[in-house]
Amino acid sequence: MATFKITEKGMDVEVKLVEDLTKEELLEFPAFKNWLTRLTHSLSLQESNPSHPFHKSPYALKSLTIQSFTRFPHPTPRLGFLSLTASLLNTKNESLPGSIFLRGPSVGMLCLLSPRDNPAEKWAIMTIQARPAAGSLAFCELPAGMVDGGGTFAGAAAKEIKEEVGFVIEERDLVNLSELAGRMGGAVGRGEEGLEWAMWPSAGGCDEFIPLFLCEKRVERADLETWTGRLTGLRDEGEKITLKLVKLEDLWWDGARDAKALGALALYDGLKRSGKL
Repeated sequence: MATFKITEKGMDVEVKLVEDLTKEELLEFPAFKNWLTRLTHSLSLQESNPSHPFHKSPYALKSLTIQSFTRFPHPTPRLGFLSLTASLLNTKNESLPGSIFLRGPSVGMLCLLSPRDNPAEKWAIMTIQARPAAGSLAFCELPAGMVDGGGTFAGAAAKEIKEEVGFVIEERDLVNLSELAGRMGGAVGRGEEGLEWAMWPSAGGCDEFIPLFLCEKRVERADLETWTGRLTGLRDEGEKITLKLVKLEDLWWDGARDAKALGALALYDGLKRSGKL
């Protein structure tokens, strides 16, 4: 098993690599780079902030063991997922949970359709698709997708809306519900730890965070019926998606298994009540 050390920015971390993964691949993997940056920044706050709960006995990252990885084949082979364990010890030799799955950020979209003859009537577009990880071949959820490479979250959301929902929308027409809510009450920036304004669906073991966007579109009433049952998705990449329309007032129970749907609905309702939408 190959090993190396990360010594930059005051770190002294031993890294054990799994077979067929190189040091260069690991250090260039965006999800790993961003996770390590967030973690080291948060660790630095322990000693600089006297009110930090770990100020008297701060934790340090001692070592990383890469357990497994997945490469995505399309459009070109690249690192996609990474599983690792991190050794985090404090001055009393106490440890923090360190089993971590890295996959990077995603985006979720609350796409609302309103008939032109009654703009107050709103229908949410849901996707029905296979989610083997959940043991399901017909999982009902909001449109969503991983953020690949560079670009903005809004750009990724617009791309997924085109691929999964089937209409083109400009980035400027999307509303970042997560960021808008995060800045309520005088909140500035991302807070002391610098975490992105987003939903973190499984922070106990995964780095994924999901900014939630709002996309609203007016359509002819006759066109509403054409959305349910429509087939979409990138078929050559294994995406087989069927669309379904759900009344906005029914989204809380029709999308009750989907954290994105519940989060987006809560943000939408809160921002509406606060006059921000």
